Amino acid sequence: MAGDRRRSVHLVEMGGLFRRRGHPPLDEPISVGGDDDGYSRMVYCNDTASPESLDLNYPDNTISTTKYTVANFVPKSLFEQFRRVANFFFLIVACISFSPLAPYRAVSVLLPLVVVVGATMAKEAIEDWQRKKQDIEVNNRKVNVYDGAHSFYQTEWKKLRVGDIVRVEKDEFFPADLLLLSTSYHDGVCYVETMNLDGETNLKRKQSLEVTSTLHIDDNLQNFKALVKCEDPNEKLYSFIGVLTYEGVQYPISPKQILLRDSKLRNTQQVYGAVIFTGHDTKVMQNAMDPPSKRSNIERRMDKIIYVLFTSLVCICSISSIFFGIKTKQEINAGSYRWYLRPEKSSIFFDPNRTTLAAFFHFLTDLMLYGCLIPISLYISIEIVKVLQSMFIDRDQEMYCEESDKPARARTSNLNEELGQVHTILSDKTGTLTCNSMEFVKCSIAGISYGSKSCEAENNLSRVTEYDSSELHDKPFALMRHNTQGFPERSPKGFNFRDNQLMHGQWIKEPNSDIIEKFFQVLAICHTAIPVATKSEEILYEAESPDEATFVTASRELGFEFYNRTQTSISLHQFDPKTGRKVDRTYELLNTLEFSSARKRMSVIIRTEGNQLLLLCKGADSVICERLGKHGKLFEHNTMCHISEYSESGLRTLAVAYRVLSAEEYITWNEEYFKAKNSVNADHDAIVDEVADRIERDLILLGATAVEDKLQKGVPECINKLAQAGINIWILTGDKLETAVNIGFSCQLLRKGMEQLIITLDQSDINALRNGGKDAVEKTLHENITKKIHEAQFRVSKMEGSGVPFALIIDGDSLAFALSTSLEHPFLDLAVSCASVICCRTSPKQKALVTRLVKRKTRKTTLAIGDGANDVGMLQEADIGVGISGVEGMQAVMSSDFAIAQFRFLERLLLVHGHWCYRRISAMICYFFYKNITFGFTLFWFEAHAYFSGQPAYNDWFISFYSVAFTSLPVIALGVFDKDVSARLCIKFPKLHQDGIHNIFFSWPRILGWMINGVCSSLIIYYFTTGAIFHQAFRQDGHAAGSDILGVTMYTCVVWTVNCQLAIYLSYFTWIQHFVIWGSILVWYIFLVIYGFFPPMISSSAYHVFLEACASSPLYWMTTLFVVISALLPYFFFSTTRETLFPKYHNLIQRLQLMPAMNFAR
Repeated sequence: MAGDRRRSVHLVEMGGLFRRRGHPPLDEPISVGGDDDGYSRMVYCNDTASPESLDLNYPDNTISTTKYTVANFVPKSLFEQFRRVANFFFLIVACISFSPLAPYRAVSVLLPLVVVVGATMAKEAIEDWQRKKQDIEVNNRKVNVYDGAHSFYQTEWKKLRVGDIVRVEKDEFFPADLLLLSTSYHDGVCYVETMNLDGETNLKRKQSLEVTSTLHIDDNLQNFKALVKCEDPNEKLYSFIGVLTYEGVQYPISPKQILLRDSKLRNTQQVYGAVIFTGHDTKVMQNAMDPPSKRSNIERRMDKIIYVLFTSLVCICSISSIFFGIKTKQEINAGSYRWYLRPEKSSIFFDPNRTTLAAFFHFLTDLMLYGCLIPISLYISIEIVKVLQSMFIDRDQEMYCEESDKPARARTSNLNEELGQVHTILSDKTGTLTCNSMEFVKCSIAGISYGSKSCEAENNLSRVTEYDSSELHDKPFALMRHNTQGFPERSPKGFNFRDNQLMHGQWIKEPNSDIIEKFFQVLAICHTAIPVATKSEEILYEAESPDEATFVTASRELGFEFYNRTQTSISLHQFDPKTGRKVDRTYELLNTLEFSSARKRMSVIIRTEGNQLLLLCKGADSVICERLGKHGKLFEHNTMCHISEYSESGLRTLAVAYRVLSAEEYITWNEEYFKAKNSVNADHDAIVDEVADRIERDLILLGATAVEDKLQKGVPECINKLAQAGINIWILTGDKLETAVNIGFSCQLLRKGMEQLIITLDQSDINALRNGGKDAVEKTLHENITKKIHEAQFRVSKMEGSGVPFALIIDGDSLAFALSTSLEHPFLDLAVSCASVICCRTSPKQKALVTRLVKRKTRKTTLAIGDGANDVGMLQEADIGVGISGVEGMQAVMSSDFAIAQFRFLERLLLVHGHWCYRRISAMICYFFYKNITFGFTLFWFEAHAYFSGQPAYNDWFISFYSVAFTSLPVIALGVFDKDVSARLCIKFPKLHQDGIHNIFFSWPRILGWMINGVCSSLIIYYFTTGAIFHQAFRQDGHAAGSDILGVTMYTCVVWTVNCQLAIYLSYFTWIQHFVIWGSILVWYIFLVIYGFFPPMISSSAYHVFLEACASSPLYWMTTLFVVISALLPYFFFSTTRETLFPKYHNLIQRLQLMPAMNFAR
């Protein structure tokens, strides 16, 4: 390629070339949508000071990604914190605590709330400050801006305005969305890296319009004035609709002329561009939004538990206030009141004459007293645990891919526990199950099949199954096969073709050598690949997809080497049959009709050196065949037979065709196409596709290609394990039915002995119905699919209980009807009853719709996994989205919740980390409620024995520090480190995953069981403690215990009980667990000693109580030991009995873990 030297091409010459290619200037105005339909933007290039430009009032180029500002941080952050029900409740309690109703000092209530809310706000502030610093750095980057006269000057990005002309140097980021005007290359080409936009590292080729490609000299720029009319700001990274009006001529602008902000210039010295979108109008900022909010099932159930606790709290407070009212009313009778009360001098809070009001105030007092039932630190503890769990996932060496140097990544920590509850996996095929590294292995040309080497799918198929393809279609024998051996094993990447009939120039001896020549000319010309010369002068190809690079490589190996591309031409080193040597041929490139998922084909229109106009086309066989002309079907029957044969071998196929155009037809069509390209409205793409469809008719079929996409390492074993775990696996792919089925057998999704339920629309039925109206056709097809679904349901129900697994296979056309309102329920019922489901020929939208249907109707956890942009909708719709960082870039990863390098790592992610995280989070939440109920109900029993007076059993700081200091770290250690079984056994016994699917560890019986355990523990602690220390001497001087000693003794028993309860529950001990459990108990004693030294005004009832009364009393230590053991016995006996007599599956595996000498192999 040329370097910085450029050839001098004048605007007049460029305009002449442009018109010679059939792009006449338009005298009529372009088609622009109304001002409010999204296509109203006008940009005055290099004329930002004009009144028209100033009136537009576009935003500047400053960006801000912060969530807060200095002015709104405090109110907005506080609002975010108190949206949580628990925090709001404690705010209300803190406010009431400043009134005389409070049973303890306000500061003891306020401090824990301030600590929890303050810590979260500090975290938010630090994160937002980091974003602010990044914004400042980006906004102050430098860029060269044209001054409108003769030179460029440097300014900050934030000062750019729409219409400015900028110069960007090599390896610099683009400061805004730019219209590419010219580059340091003579043909206006530049290379861009878009990693910051879509994560893709491969370079994108951009090309300026020919009419502006010489605008690289400052003097030329001075006279450049143009008007751009285009779409309004939007988030679509890969589309752009607009028109450049320059010197009275209108030129359509495509995405190839747009340089997006935050992408980087590569392999090009410099480019010139006009600013189109600035600041938050740029496409990267339009995409800067939070991903869909996903919450785990456990989180949703946890909210319900909080509401249950709130209800319990209100009930307890109501009971207490009712009894308080009754007792208070009794005080009105003389002689019946207690000696220390003076009813005649009572306040409003204790007035026998107004008992209802007194009971209401007492209700508020109890809300504060029993507030510890609501776990204030639960949410922040769970956030800490999930972040630490995510760090373990990120650092798991078993999920690190050495080939790509990519570890697993938890891109969100909100869904860790969901991994252990996955019921259905919906997977893409290409690039997810396969490598997306294509190899050209076979082809059919002129009705003859070439290529002898067997593919991986055929080898796998012969090993794993006796699959009979006649169940799908009756296919005739392959018409011709050329088997040859003796080729060297080493081949270029993407080329694994073996056939002496075509290689080494032998194709010229074939009877249809002219067809073969046209076939490989189509593969060598009909693409958008870019040739890149290496230091060793070897040519490699940068292509938008692996398929394109494979086709260009194959054509090169067979004598048609693509070596150069310009804006208007494409050049080949081509084997000439007449001379027997390679010659250089250059084809003028007139139009490129690009591939899209809707069109399913790509075409180019070229002019040969002999001035012949040709349309070259490749695409899906179903699309190509319906566009064949009368004289273009000579090889259709044989080619379709070969395509079916290739598909049944698991190969990906494309049909290849061409057409000769007359000059008159092309000129007429090109004018229509140019007008369509110039249209700027919402129907732009539809209009362009409609015009393109008119020329892609009367094609002549040349043949078909077959490329192999090999399975990734470990895919069959992974799917087998996941199936053993009881996970339903669906494949959603755009491949043909036969290809998808054979890949299903290769990866063991389909197995020998499975009954196949195939739902597809026969092409013959569709063709027969086309003579009728559209509504009649759709009605008939709908009835046809309905009948097939009901027949399949009957077949399944008839064999129910036989143990025979079923596999459902459905194509995209049938799926469109199956997803209709009337059929979605029968279809899903049928699919759920099958062990495996394969949906082929599906569009990206259908993938998302199927995922939504499964998620909503089954109400089970769904996981979607994919690697490409067409999988993004599916990943975002599923409960969990897993992206594979493969060949198709990083768009799927950037839209995912978890990222892995290969499909096989999904086994460890779900069966190991999923099981651990689910069990840990479930146990952590249950234990959290247990310890709070144990503590809270001791307060209730004490108040009940104190005539519901609102008197707390404990010192107010004891209550405040219970969840913050004495029980917080052990529960976090439980959520991070506990293991019921090892990773090896999780893989060895995949049925452990069923615990999560059936929600064993977080079911309502289990939750209520822990709550009841808490109530029982509180009863034992209160009654055993009071019974042990009351009515007898406690101190050495013979004094009995008072409420201060009772409070310390009960609190000590509570701290010991809840921490020892955790120690009994744990399955896996490390020094960390020992440190936090016994350390928390030790911290309680240290706190009690230090706090006791504070003056009585501060420590109140805790003043010297431990050292002077408790520590020296044997009764205190004996009571603690006896009460703690008694409180733990019910759970110990219950769990021991259950695990011995009624063990669960995980209990049996735990027993195996305790027998290291046992052979685990079954």
